[in-house]
Amino acid sequence: MSFSDEEIERYARHLVLREVGGPGQQKLKGASVLMVGAGGLGAPASLYLAAAGVGGLILVDPDEVDRSNLQRQVIYAEEDLGRPKVEAAADRLAALNPHVFVAGHNGAFGPDTADRLVEGVDLVLDGTDDFGVRFCVNEACVRHGKTLVSGAIGRWTGQVGVFGRQPCYRCLVPEIPPDAETCTAVGVVGALAGVIGSMMALEAIKLITGAGDPLAGRLMIYDALAAETRTVRVAGDPACPVCGGVPSP
Repeated sequence: MSFSDEEIERYARHLVLREVGGPGQQKLKGASVLMVGAGGLGAPASLYLAAAGVGGLILVDPDEVDRSNLQRQVIYAEEDLGRPKVEAAADRLAALNPHVFVAGHNGAFGPDTADRLVEGVDLVLDGTDDFGVRFCVNEACVRHGKTLVSGAIGRWTGQVGVFGRQPCYRCLVPEIPPDAETCTAVGVVGALAGVIGSMMALEAIKLITGAGDPLAGRLMIYDALAAETRTVRVAGDPACPVCGGVPSP
């Protein structure tokens, strides 16, 4: 897989990185990523993945751009109000990097669409704020043997984890919390979405290129108010209804 002169100039800072270089950039160009949720986390994550040269991005989101989104969903602008998020985001990403193929699914991620969306990609990122959708994404990833990069934010705290066949996301969250909060109800500082979304993109780039030590089977928690991070291991649950008894690849 060769690069044009324009691509060589565009990705120059990657090409001189020992951990990426030409082979890593080729892996990025050949990779396809599914981004579930084009909101607070999906916006910065998809921007950085497109800028990095990921060959294909598929965006999934059922919503339209609302003015309240603009506080943190930096991929959108005032003129996008009322447009389907996946359409507005695809236009922005194409303008950012014309070498990236971007497709949008203007609908919800659910049992009817999960297999079709997940089976054809190399990596899945989940930036949604609905536990039902998160569970559905996780099940599809385990079923098709795809690695999942999961992010979440609320108030001043965010988290990022990487899950394979085992442990999977359901090992971390066995059931939907009865007191689950949403950003609509409790609020979220806008810049936190940029931090966690960028970390999700960074983990994706590491996984695709083989650079460094991804957060596989680990969860990184960031407390923005205290400016502190901690990383905890996620153990596989033998009784997990999704991956219990399934060995890691």
